[in-house]
Amino acid sequence: MNKIHVEVAYALPEKQKIIALDVEEGCSVREAVRRSNITNFFPDLDIENAKLGIFGKAVRNADDQALKEGERVEIYRELKVDPKQARANRAAKKS
Repeated sequence: MNKIHVEVAYALPEKQKIIALDVEEGCSVREAVRRSNITNFFPDLDIENAKLGIFGKAVRNADDQALKEGERVEIYRELKVDPKQARANRAAKKS
């Protein structure tokens, strides 16, 4: 089976990691995250329930969507504050 080159990325405010790996054609988005062993760097990361995307675009079904050569899987963190609320808070500080 042919291999393709992909990357898996995750970032916290103080630490980021991009892991390059080769996977079989047809490998799912979530399977690539599993194979990256990114939890070695981020032990608290729940990759089975994390929201995932490719190049900034969310993936609906990470267990079924196959990756293509050169794609970067991104693991998204939960937002601590709703973006609308964050803007309102910033606006209130300026007043």
